[in-house]
Amino acid sequence: MMKIFIIEDDPIIRKELFDFLSKYGYECISSDDFTKIEEDVLKSMPHLILLDLNLPIRDGFQVCREIRKSSSVPIIIVTSRDNSFDELLSLQIGADDFITKPYDLQILLAHIQSVLKRTYEISKSVLLTYKDLTLEVLKSKAIYNEVEIELTKNELCILRLLMLNKGNVVSRDELMNELWQNGDFVDENTLNVNISRLRRKLESIGLKRYLLTKRGQGYQL
Repeated sequence: MMKIFIIEDDPIIRKELFDFLSKYGYECISSDDFTKIEEDVLKSMPHLILLDLNLPIRDGFQVCREIRKSSSVPIIIVTSRDNSFDELLSLQIGADDFITKPYDLQILLAHIQSVLKRTYEISKSVLLTYKDLTLEVLKSKAIYNEVEIELTKNELCILRLLMLNKGNVVSRDELMNELWQNGDFVDENTLNVNISRLRRKLESIGLKRYLLTKRGQGYQL
């Protein structure tokens, strides 16, 4: 059974999500103690997190950053803040999706199912090596010269697809289809953010010019 941790301080919304998602076979968990919410999340080892931005003590951005320091569990931001800056910042700090309130529960469910599918079906190829870089898919990390970097789910997905193509150019459309499955709620800037973040991580372990942009075509290793 897939486990979803709901980080939401409104008890009415939280109960609504519990009741709805339970009907579809998900195990839901939450906590009222927001002083140690990140610790509770990591201990429970969920398959996915629904995270509100407007929280007591620390906002959702801070919570997301803390979780990303030690986990690549997929995070969907669910918030009433619907401006593009909040959405962009959420993606930049490691969130996998962004949904605004009020939302249709069936639409939210579709987003959850899509994120879970692309996260856990990615594990079909669990160990990949190309140009001295090793990708451990199940651990969501890359290793070069015995130095490791942790990857977010989107970074993992991008690097895996590029490594499977072994130096061939992968188009932007292919990458977006792999990441989000549905082009209706994806813009080009979202892919740019994830590519830039992955490139910086690779450069930090000595892999400069490992991820190349082929202007007008896409990307290749």
